[in-house]
Amino acid sequence: MTDTHEEKPALLQPKRVRQRNWLPSLVWLIPIIAAVVGLTLVAKILVDRGPMVTVSFRSAEGLEAGKTKVKYKDVDIGQVQSIKLSEDRSHVLVSIQLTKEASGFDAEDTRYWVVRPRIAASGISGLGTLLSGAYIGADAGASGETKKDFVGLEQPPIVTRDASGRQFVLHADDLGSLDIGTPVFYRRIKVGQVMAYDLDADGRGVTLRIFINSPYDKFITLNSRFWHASGFDAELNASGFKLHTQALSTVVLGGIAFRDRNEEEKSPPAKEGTEYQLADDESTAMKEPDGTPQTVLLYFDQSLRGLQPGATVDFRGVVLGEVKNIGIEYDRNKGEFRMPVTVQIYPDRLGHRFNQEMTEPRYSHAERLRFLVKRGLRAQLRNGNLLTGQLYVAIDFFPKAKPVQIDTEKVPLELPTIPGSLDEIQSQIADIAGKLSKVPFDEIGRDLQSTVKTLNKTLTTAEQTAARINNDIAPEMTAAMKDARKTLNAAERTLSDDAPLQQDIRQTMQELSRAAASIRILTDYLQQHPESLIRGKQEP
Repeated sequence: MTDTHEEKPALLQPKRVRQRNWLPSLVWLIPIIAAVVGLTLVAKILVDRGPMVTVSFRSAEGLEAGKTKVKYKDVDIGQVQSIKLSEDRSHVLVSIQLTKEASGFDAEDTRYWVVRPRIAASGISGLGTLLSGAYIGADAGASGETKKDFVGLEQPPIVTRDASGRQFVLHADDLGSLDIGTPVFYRRIKVGQVMAYDLDADGRGVTLRIFINSPYDKFITLNSRFWHASGFDAELNASGFKLHTQALSTVVLGGIAFRDRNEEEKSPPAKEGTEYQLADDESTAMKEPDGTPQTVLLYFDQSLRGLQPGATVDFRGVVLGEVKNIGIEYDRNKGEFRMPVTVQIYPDRLGHRFNQEMTEPRYSHAERLRFLVKRGLRAQLRNGNLLTGQLYVAIDFFPKAKPVQIDTEKVPLELPTIPGSLDEIQSQIADIAGKLSKVPFDEIGRDLQSTVKTLNKTLTTAEQTAARINNDIAPEMTAAMKDARKTLNAAERTLSDDAPLQQDIRQTMQELSRAAASIRILTDYLQQHPESLIRGKQEP
């Protein structure tokens, strides 16, 4: 029998080996590599990242955090990181992370704006954002100072800082149809645009800033003139109808045009910032300098229908000024109404020689004016356009005008007037009508009626006499005519070529011709031989 209490073999004990601490486990290599890659990416981001700026806009329309790009010349230079409201809720604050290449876009004079589809005076812009969405445009500044907070523009700038050209200043009475972006034309070619406008400090005018692109800015000289250039510049006045056209785009948008007043004379180029006056139209801009204006008062005793403020004051075809105001006054002395017309004239338009003589010290201004009025200087209303009935003021010399004494100390100066040509025609027509009213048409009518009755009796008597002649004298006249016809027939037969009388007369004439020839021969012979009258004809 086998022993059940057989002894079991002893278990082997594992040996303990001391772990080496300096050799890392392969498990830890993965997070270490990930950490190194992460740090590398973070470092790259930090190195490549540019400055962070905040731009405030009135609205965040079209903007989206983490998606909206910031572009300069269609190149991405940053991205919108966050959008939030301001504390007063009046605008939004847009945080923009710029790239390293855009480090200069934190300059103090950098400009930002939202690019979206717009319709402005300069045209339609931002159509590309219809598919790609809105983005923020930027214009790099040139200042050495930097800042982090900017105020965005609500409208894109018309001229960026990298544009080549110069700025000029225009002064006008009102803005008219002009706006930011309105084009500026030179010989109907667009060479610039309006950058900005603002009211003057005194509120009596408007100041505009325009930008002329290079190389067209060299055409602006000290002699340049600027004017409003609408699509159709129509003018209807006493001189007739005038129509001037510019580029078709100015029909809706308006525009500004410029040109040298005297292109034959070379004028030096104007410096940047030179100021000019903006005229209403081309004709006004190209006028010669008018000098100091003078206000003159005219009193008319006739209707002023057809005369309007702005009508021309003319001297033999030369425009001296324009009508400024038309009124009405009651004259207590005459007990009637007078029509005062205030005009503004420019004496310098009468020529250099006249102005030079007017400034001679030996004659005072009052003496010169009295001399001109004594010679017949008067103002008169004339019809300038029969179609429209418009009137204008004509100043001329009328030697037959009645003498008038003027007060040269009165302000404004009062110039005497005479009735217009139409009034003279009306007065003449009235005189003729008055004379015609004095003609006794009733007596003339009665006399004419009696004369007609007498003439009727005379015609009746003449008719009776004609009937008597037709009955009594007509047959005898018919017989006499027949006898006369017979006599003429006999005379015709007698005087015809084959009549015997004509043949006899022809033979007689031949005999007379031969006799005359014989007599001529005899006389010639007797002239040569007078002795033959005694001795007779000698034989040859």
